[in-house]
Amino acid sequence: MAEEMQLDIVEDHRVDDHRAVNRGAGDQGVEDNGAAGTARAMRVAATLARKGGDEFAKPGKLVEVRFVKGQSLSLTASRLLALMILTAGGDAWRDTSHKLRKADIRRGHKGNERIVDMLEELHRTLFAEDDTSWRGRKATKRFSLIESSWEEVEEGDKETGWIEWRFTPDARRLIQESQTYSVMNRQAVLGFRSAYALKLYEEGALRLHRRQPIWRVDMLGLRAALGIDPDKYGDFAQLRRKVLTVAQSEIDQLAHYNLEWKEIRRGRAVAEIEFRFVPKDAPAQIQTVDELERHSSGRKARREGEVEMISAPAAIPAPAPAPARPRRAAAAPSSPWEKFPEGSLRYGTAEGAFRDVALRYGGGWDMDVIADAYRQQMGDRLGSLRGAKLEKSWRGFCEAFFSRRGRP
Repeated sequence: MAEEMQLDIVEDHRVDDHRAVNRGAGDQGVEDNGAAGTARAMRVAATLARKGGDEFAKPGKLVEVRFVKGQSLSLTASRLLALMILTAGGDAWRDTSHKLRKADIRRGHKGNERIVDMLEELHRTLFAEDDTSWRGRKATKRFSLIESSWEEVEEGDKETGWIEWRFTPDARRLIQESQTYSVMNRQAVLGFRSAYALKLYEEGALRLHRRQPIWRVDMLGLRAALGIDPDKYGDFAQLRRKVLTVAQSEIDQLAHYNLEWKEIRRGRAVAEIEFRFVPKDAPAQIQTVDELERHSSGRKARREGEVEMISAPAAIPAPAPAPARPRRAAAAPSSPWEKFPEGSLRYGTAEGAFRDVALRYGGGWDMDVIADAYRQQMGDRLGSLRGAKLEKSWRGFCEAFFSRRGRP
Protein backbone atom coordinates (compact mmCIF):
# COMPACT_ATOMS: atom_id res chain seq x y z
CA MET A 1 0.00 0.00 0.00
CA ALA A 2 2.81 2.42 0.87
CA GLU A 3 4.48 1.77 -2.47
CA GLU A 4 1.19 2.39 -4.33
CA MET A 5 0.71 5.72 -2.55
CA GLN A 6 4.27 6.68 -3.32
CA LEU A 7 3.74 5.95 -7.01
CA ASP A 8 0.58 8.07 -6.99
CA ILE A 9 2.56 11.02 -5.61
CA VAL A 10 5.28 10.61 -8.21
CA GLU A 11 2.71 10.41 -11.00
CA ASP A 12 1.04 13.61 -9.76
CA HIS A 13 4.37 15.40 -10.01
CA ARG A 14 4.87 14.00 -13.49
CA VAL A 15 1.50 15.30 -14.65
CA ASP A 16 2.24 18.80 -13.32
CA ASP A 17 5.68 18.82 -14.88
CA HIS A 18 4.32 17.49 -18.17
CA ARG A 19 1.92 20.44 -18.33
CA ALA A 20 4.70 22.87 -17.52
CA VAL A 21 6.88 21.51 -20.32
CA ASN A 22 4.03 21.54 -22.83
CA ARG A 23 3.62 25.27 -22.25
CA GLY A 24 7.17 25.67 -23.56
CA ALA A 25 6.68 23.49 -26.63
CA GLY A 26 8.10 24.92 -29.79
CA ASP A 27 11.34 26.20 -28.27
CA GLN A 28 14.48 25.55 -30.25
CA GLY A 29 17.87 23.97 -29.55
CA VAL A 30 18.03 21.60 -26.60
CA GLU A 31 14.26 21.71 -26.23
CA ASP A 32 13.55 19.95 -29.49
CA ASN A 33 12.92 16.72 -27.58
CA GLY A 34 9.82 18.24 -25.98
CA ALA A 35 8.27 17.06 -22.74
CA ALA A 36 9.70 13.58 -23.05
CA GLY A 37 13.22 15.05 -22.94
CA THR A 38 12.75 16.93 -19.68
CA ALA A 39 14.73 15.03 -17.08
CA ARG A 40 13.69 14.32 -13.52
CA ALA A 41 16.21 16.84 -12.16
CA MET A 42 14.41 19.68 -13.92
CA ARG A 43 11.00 18.51 -12.77
CA VAL A 44 12.25 18.51 -9.17
CA ALA A 45 13.89 21.93 -9.68
CA ALA A 46 10.59 23.34 -10.93
CA THR A 47 8.70 21.85 -7.96
CA LEU A 48 11.17 23.33 -5.45
CA ALA A 49 11.00 26.72 -7.19
CA ARG A 50 7.20 26.74 -6.90
CA LYS A 51 7.46 25.74 -3.25
CA GLY A 52 9.87 28.59 -2.42
CA GLY A 53 12.32 28.39 0.44
CA ASP A 54 16.06 27.76 0.47
CA GLU A 55 16.21 24.31 -1.12
CA PHE A 56 17.08 23.85 -4.79
CA ALA A 57 18.14 21.00 -7.07
CA LYS A 58 21.46 20.83 -8.93
CA PRO A 59 21.47 18.33 -11.82
CA GLY A 60 23.66 15.32 -11.15
CA LYS A 61 25.69 15.62 -14.34
CA LEU A 62 26.70 19.16 -13.38
CA VAL A 63 27.77 17.89 -9.95
CA GLU A 64 29.88 15.11 -11.46
CA VAL A 65 31.43 17.04 -14.34
CA ARG A 66 35.16 17.29 -13.72
CA PHE A 67 37.49 20.23 -14.04
CA VAL A 68 40.12 20.37 -16.77
CA LYS A 69 43.54 19.60 -15.31
CA GLY A 70 44.96 22.65 -13.57
CA GLN A 71 41.65 24.56 -13.45
CA SER A 72 39.01 24.99 -10.76
CA LEU A 73 36.44 27.49 -9.55
CA SER A 74 37.08 29.75 -6.60
CA LEU A 75 34.65 29.70 -3.69
CA THR A 76 32.93 32.91 -4.81
CA ALA A 77 32.53 31.70 -8.40
CA SER A 78 31.19 28.35 -7.17
CA ARG A 79 28.61 30.18 -5.08
CA LEU A 80 27.60 32.33 -8.06
CA LEU A 81 27.15 29.23 -10.22
CA ALA A 82 24.94 27.70 -7.52
CA LEU A 83 22.84 30.89 -7.38
CA MET A 84 22.51 30.81 -11.17
CA ILE A 85 21.24 27.23 -11.09
CA LEU A 86 18.86 28.09 -8.23
CA THR A 87 17.53 31.13 -10.13
CA ALA A 88 17.09 29.27 -13.43
CA GLY A 89 15.21 26.50 -11.61
CA GLY A 90 13.25 24.19 -13.89
CA ASP A 91 14.06 26.39 -16.91
CA ALA A 92 17.84 25.86 -16.73
CA TRP A 93 17.72 23.45 -19.69
CA ARG A 94 15.91 25.88 -21.97
CA ASP A 95 17.66 27.88 -24.70
CA THR A 96 16.95 31.21 -23.06
CA SER A 97 18.58 33.79 -20.81
CA HIS A 98 18.20 34.02 -17.04
CA LYS A 99 18.36 37.03 -14.73
CA LEU A 100 19.59 37.67 -11.19
CA ARG A 101 19.78 40.78 -9.01
CA LYS A 102 23.28 41.92 -8.10
CA ALA A 103 22.07 42.52 -4.55
CA ASP A 104 21.40 38.77 -4.24
CA ILE A 105 25.03 38.08 -5.12
CA ARG A 106 26.79 40.73 -3.04
CA ARG A 107 25.46 39.57 0.35
CA GLY A 108 26.33 42.78 2.19
CA HIS A 109 29.27 43.93 0.06
CA LYS A 110 28.75 47.50 -1.14
CA GLY A 111 30.55 47.29 -4.47
CA ASN A 112 29.96 45.19 -7.56
CA GLU A 113 33.63 44.73 -8.54
CA ARG A 114 33.70 41.12 -7.34
CA ILE A 115 30.73 40.24 -9.55
CA VAL A 116 32.75 41.11 -12.66
CA ASP A 117 35.60 38.85 -11.51
CA MET A 118 33.23 35.97 -10.77
CA LEU A 119 31.50 36.22 -14.16
CA GLU A 120 34.81 36.31 -16.04
CA GLU A 121 36.06 33.32 -14.04
CA LEU A 122 32.96 31.31 -14.97
CA HIS A 123 33.49 32.20 -18.64
CA ARG A 124 37.11 31.05 -18.78
CA THR A 125 36.91 27.91 -16.59
CA LEU A 126 36.84 24.71 -18.65
CA PHE A 127 35.23 21.41 -17.73
CA ALA A 128 35.79 17.99 -19.22
CA GLU A 129 33.82 14.82 -19.96
CA ASP A 130 34.52 11.55 -21.76
CA ASP A 131 33.28 11.51 -25.34
CA THR A 132 34.10 10.07 -28.77
CA SER A 133 35.82 11.74 -31.69
CA TRP A 134 34.52 12.06 -35.26
CA ARG A 135 36.31 8.76 -35.94
CA GLY A 136 34.49 7.01 -33.11
CA ARG A 137 37.54 6.88 -30.86
CA LYS A 138 37.64 7.66 -27.16
CA ALA A 139 38.18 11.39 -26.60
CA THR A 140 38.00 14.09 -23.94
CA LYS A 141 35.60 16.95 -24.60
CA ARG A 142 36.31 20.35 -23.06
CA PHE A 143 33.69 23.07 -22.68
CA SER A 144 32.53 25.94 -20.51
CA LEU A 145 29.18 26.36 -18.76
CA ILE A 146 28.41 30.03 -19.48
CA GLU A 147 27.95 31.09 -23.10
CA SER A 148 27.38 34.81 -22.63
CA SER A 149 26.53 37.26 -19.88
CA TRP A 150 25.35 40.82 -19.49
CA GLU A 151 26.00 43.10 -16.53
CA GLU A 152 24.07 46.32 -16.17
CA VAL A 153 26.37 49.35 -15.94
CA GLU A 154 25.64 51.47 -12.91
CA GLU A 155 24.96 55.18 -13.25
CA GLY A 156 26.64 57.32 -10.62
CA ASP A 157 26.93 55.65 -7.22
CA LYS A 158 23.89 53.41 -7.57
CA GLU A 159 24.51 49.89 -6.32
CA THR A 160 21.51 48.30 -7.98
CA GLY A 161 21.24 46.36 -11.19
CA TRP A 162 20.95 42.90 -12.67
CA ILE A 163 23.07 40.34 -14.46
CA GLU A 164 21.81 38.18 -17.30
CA TRP A 165 23.37 35.03 -18.73
CA ARG A 166 22.88 32.05 -21.01
CA PHE A 167 24.13 28.53 -20.39
CA THR A 168 26.12 26.91 -23.20
CA PRO A 169 24.52 24.15 -25.31
CA ASP A 170 26.82 21.64 -23.58
CA ALA A 171 25.68 22.79 -20.14
CA ARG A 172 22.02 22.65 -21.16
CA ARG A 173 22.53 19.17 -22.58
CA LEU A 174 24.01 17.93 -19.30
CA ILE A 175 21.18 19.55 -17.37
CA GLN A 176 18.55 18.00 -19.61
CA GLU A 177 20.12 14.53 -19.49
CA SER A 178 20.37 14.46 -15.69
CA GLN A 179 18.01 11.92 -14.16
CA THR A 180 19.56 12.38 -10.71
CA TYR A 181 20.10 15.53 -8.69
CA SER A 182 21.36 16.84 -5.39
CA VAL A 183 19.01 18.86 -3.20
CA MET A 184 21.01 21.61 -1.53
CA ASN A 185 20.29 24.44 0.87
CA ARG A 186 20.99 27.99 -0.27
CA GLN A 187 22.09 29.17 3.18
CA ALA A 188 24.48 26.22 3.47
CA VAL A 189 25.98 26.93 0.04
CA LEU A 190 26.56 30.58 0.95
CA GLY A 191 27.90 29.59 4.37
CA PHE A 192 30.85 27.46 3.25
CA ARG A 193 34.30 29.04 3.50
CA SER A 194 36.14 26.33 1.55
CA ALA A 195 35.55 25.65 -2.15
CA TYR A 196 36.54 22.02 -1.55
CA ALA A 197 33.95 21.71 1.22
CA LEU A 198 31.25 23.10 -1.07
CA LYS A 199 32.15 20.61 -3.82
CA LEU A 200 32.14 17.67 -1.39
CA TYR A 201 28.79 18.91 -0.06
CA GLU A 202 27.35 18.67 -3.59
CA GLU A 203 28.81 15.19 -4.06
CA GLY A 204 27.35 13.99 -0.77
CA ALA A 205 23.89 15.42 -1.43
CA LEU A 206 23.87 13.71 -4.84
CA ARG A 207 24.87 10.31 -3.51
CA LEU A 208 22.43 10.40 -0.61
CA HIS A 209 19.64 11.02 -3.10
CA ARG A 210 20.77 7.98 -5.07
CA ARG A 211 20.75 5.88 -1.89
CA GLN A 212 24.47 5.34 -2.45
CA PRO A 213 26.02 6.88 0.68
CA ILE A 214 29.52 5.58 -0.10
CA TRP A 215 31.85 7.17 -2.67
CA ARG A 216 35.14 5.42 -3.34
CA VAL A 217 37.53 7.39 -5.55
CA ASP A 218 41.23 7.25 -6.39
CA MET A 219 43.47 10.28 -5.84
CA LEU A 220 43.46 11.40 -9.47
CA GLY A 221 39.67 11.24 -9.57
CA LEU A 222 39.39 13.14 -6.28
CA ARG A 223 41.66 15.92 -7.53
CA ALA A 224 39.69 16.19 -10.78
CA ALA A 225 36.34 16.27 -8.96
CA LEU A 226 37.39 18.90 -6.44
CA GLY A 227 39.57 20.92 -8.80
CA ILE A 228 42.78 20.48 -6.78
CA ASP A 229 45.81 21.62 -8.75
CA PRO A 230 48.22 18.73 -9.54
CA ASP A 231 51.09 20.69 -7.99
CA LYS A 232 49.18 21.51 -4.82
CA TYR A 233 49.19 19.39 -1.67
CA GLY A 234 51.57 16.81 -3.10
CA ASP A 235 52.01 15.34 0.37
CA PHE A 236 48.84 13.54 1.42
CA ALA A 237 49.25 14.81 4.98
CA GLN A 238 48.83 18.33 3.60
CA LEU A 239 45.78 17.33 1.57
CA ARG A 240 44.26 15.68 4.63
CA ARG A 241 44.85 18.77 6.78
CA LYS A 242 44.01 21.50 4.24
CA VAL A 243 41.18 19.83 2.33
CA LEU A 244 39.57 16.81 3.97
CA THR A 245 39.62 17.91 7.61
CA VAL A 246 38.41 21.42 6.76
CA ALA A 247 35.65 20.05 4.52
CA GLN A 248 34.53 17.57 7.17
CA SER A 249 34.20 20.23 9.89
CA GLU A 250 32.20 22.59 7.65
CA ILE A 251 29.93 19.89 6.24
CA ASP A 252 29.20 18.45 9.68
CA GLN A 253 28.14 21.92 10.81
CA LEU A 254 26.09 23.10 7.79
CA ALA A 255 24.86 20.04 5.86
CA HIS A 256 21.96 17.68 6.51
CA TYR A 257 24.44 14.82 6.83
CA ASN A 258 27.85 14.07 8.37
CA LEU A 259 30.99 13.28 6.39
CA GLU A 260 33.30 10.39 7.22
CA TRP A 261 36.21 9.01 5.21
CA LYS A 262 38.65 6.11 5.20
CA GLU A 263 42.09 6.06 3.62
CA ILE A 264 42.90 3.00 1.50
CA ARG A 265 46.63 2.41 1.08
CA ARG A 266 48.75 0.45 -1.34
CA GLY A 267 52.01 0.00 0.45
CA ARG A 268 52.71 3.25 2.28
CA ALA A 269 50.93 5.53 -0.19
CA VAL A 270 47.24 6.45 -0.02
CA ALA A 271 45.72 5.18 -3.28
CA GLU A 272 41.98 5.74 -2.68
CA ILE A 273 39.57 7.51 -0.37
CA GLU A 274 36.24 6.01 0.72
CA PHE A 275 33.78 8.71 1.72
CA ARG A 276 30.65 7.90 3.69
CA PHE A 277 27.74 10.36 3.89
CA VAL A 278 25.63 9.70 7.00
CA PRO A 279 22.22 11.45 7.35
CA LYS A 280 21.83 13.31 10.63
CA ASP A 281 19.24 12.26 13.18
CA ALA A 282 16.43 14.59 14.24
CA PRO A 283 18.22 16.52 17.06
CA ALA A 284 21.27 17.10 14.84
CA GLN A 285 19.01 18.33 12.03
CA ILE A 286 17.52 20.92 14.39
CA GLN A 287 21.00 22.10 15.39
CA THR A 288 21.90 22.49 11.71
CA VAL A 289 18.77 24.55 11.00
CA ASP A 290 19.57 26.76 14.01
CA GLU A 291 23.14 27.25 12.80
CA LEU A 292 22.05 28.22 9.29
CA GLU A 293 19.76 30.86 10.78
CA ARG A 294 22.55 32.38 12.89
CA HIS A 295 25.05 34.98 11.68
CA SER A 296 28.14 33.54 10.03
CA SER A 297 30.58 35.78 11.90
CA GLY A 298 30.94 33.40 14.88
CA ARG A 299 30.48 30.16 12.94
CA LYS A 300 34.11 29.04 13.01
CA ALA A 301 34.37 29.69 16.74
CA ARG A 302 31.15 27.74 17.36
CA ARG A 303 32.44 24.91 15.19
CA GLU A 304 35.70 24.71 17.15
CA GLY A 305 34.04 25.18 20.53
CA GLU A 306 35.76 28.49 21.22
CA VAL A 307 32.68 30.64 21.83
CA GLU A 308 33.24 32.94 24.81
CA MET A 309 30.64 32.93 27.54
CA ILE A 310 29.36 36.40 28.38
CA SER A 311 28.23 36.95 31.93
CA ALA A 312 24.71 38.25 32.28
CA PRO A 313 24.25 41.80 33.65
CA ALA A 314 22.74 42.37 37.05
CA ALA A 315 19.07 41.66 37.09
CA ILE A 316 16.75 44.66 36.84
CA PRO A 317 13.55 44.45 38.85
CA ALA A 318 10.70 43.57 36.55
CA PRO A 319 7.71 45.95 36.40
CA ALA A 320 4.45 44.86 37.89
CA PRO A 321 2.56 42.58 35.51
CA ALA A 322 -0.32 44.09 33.58
CA PRO A 323 -3.80 42.78 34.29
CA ALA A 324 -4.45 39.58 32.40
CA ARG A 325 -6.64 39.91 29.33
CA PRO A 326 -9.21 37.34 28.38
CA ARG A 327 -7.72 34.72 26.06
CA ARG A 328 -8.92 34.51 22.53
CA ALA A 329 -9.70 31.24 20.89
CA ALA A 330 -6.60 29.82 19.21
CA ALA A 331 -6.54 30.33 15.47
CA ALA A 332 -6.50 27.33 13.24
CA PRO A 333 -2.97 26.31 12.20
CA SER A 334 -1.96 28.09 8.99
CA SER A 335 0.71 25.52 8.16
CA PRO A 336 0.79 21.71 8.34
CA TRP A 337 4.10 22.05 10.21
CA GLU A 338 2.60 23.66 13.32
CA LYS A 339 2.94 20.45 15.31
CA PHE A 340 3.68 16.77 14.81
CA PRO A 341 0.52 14.60 14.59
CA GLU A 342 -0.30 12.54 17.65
CA GLY A 343 -2.00 9.64 15.90
CA SER A 344 -1.59 7.75 12.64
CA LEU A 345 -0.20 9.58 9.61
CA ARG A 346 -2.44 7.64 7.25
CA TYR A 347 -5.55 9.75 7.63
CA GLY A 348 -6.46 13.43 7.71
CA THR A 349 -5.51 16.54 5.80
CA ALA A 350 -3.13 17.95 8.41
CA GLU A 351 -1.14 14.71 8.35
CA GLY A 352 -0.72 14.86 4.56
CA ALA A 353 2.57 16.77 4.55
CA PHE A 354 4.15 14.38 7.08
CA ARG A 355 2.78 11.41 5.14
CA ASP A 356 4.33 12.64 1.87
CA VAL A 357 7.76 13.07 3.47
CA ALA A 358 7.63 9.58 4.98
CA LEU A 359 6.66 8.04 1.63
CA ARG A 360 9.33 9.92 -0.26
CA TYR A 361 12.28 9.55 2.10
CA GLY A 362 11.43 6.58 4.31
CA GLY A 363 12.57 3.92 1.83
CA GLY A 364 9.30 1.96 1.91
CA TRP A 365 9.07 1.60 5.70
CA ASP A 366 5.64 1.91 7.30
CA MET A 367 5.06 5.60 7.98
CA ASP A 368 3.61 4.97 11.44
CA VAL A 369 6.59 2.84 12.42
CA ILE A 370 8.87 5.74 11.50
CA ALA A 371 6.59 8.22 13.30
CA ASP A 372 6.60 6.19 16.53
CA ALA A 373 10.41 5.95 16.45
CA TYR A 374 10.59 9.71 15.84
CA ARG A 375 8.30 10.51 18.78
CA GLN A 376 10.32 8.22 21.04
CA GLN A 377 13.64 9.83 20.07
CA MET A 378 12.45 13.43 20.29
CA GLY A 379 10.52 13.07 23.53
CA ASP A 380 9.43 16.35 25.14
CA ARG A 381 11.33 18.40 22.55
CA LEU A 382 8.78 17.47 19.92
CA GLY A 383 6.13 19.66 21.52
CA SER A 384 8.14 22.86 20.92
CA LEU A 385 9.17 22.11 17.32
CA ARG A 386 7.45 24.21 14.65
CA GLY A 387 7.71 25.31 11.03
CA ALA A 388 10.86 24.73 8.98
CA LYS A 389 12.67 23.13 11.90
CA LEU A 390 9.97 20.49 12.27
CA GLU A 391 9.89 19.84 8.53
CA LYS A 392 13.67 19.44 8.22
CA SER A 393 13.88 17.39 11.41
CA TRP A 394 11.17 14.97 10.23
CA ARG A 395 12.69 14.62 6.77
CA GLY A 396 16.17 14.07 8.20
CA PHE A 397 14.86 11.40 10.57
CA CYS A 398 13.12 9.55 7.72
CA GLU A 399 16.33 9.57 5.67
CA ALA A 400 18.41 8.43 8.65
CA PHE A 401 15.85 5.70 9.53
CA PHE A 402 16.10 4.25 6.03
CA SER A 403 19.89 4.69 5.85
CA ARG A 404 20.45 2.75 9.09
CA ARG A 405 18.00 -0.09 8.38
CA GLY A 406 17.94 -0.45 4.61
CA ARG A 407 14.78 -1.48 2.79
CA PRO A 408 12.12 -3.42 4.72
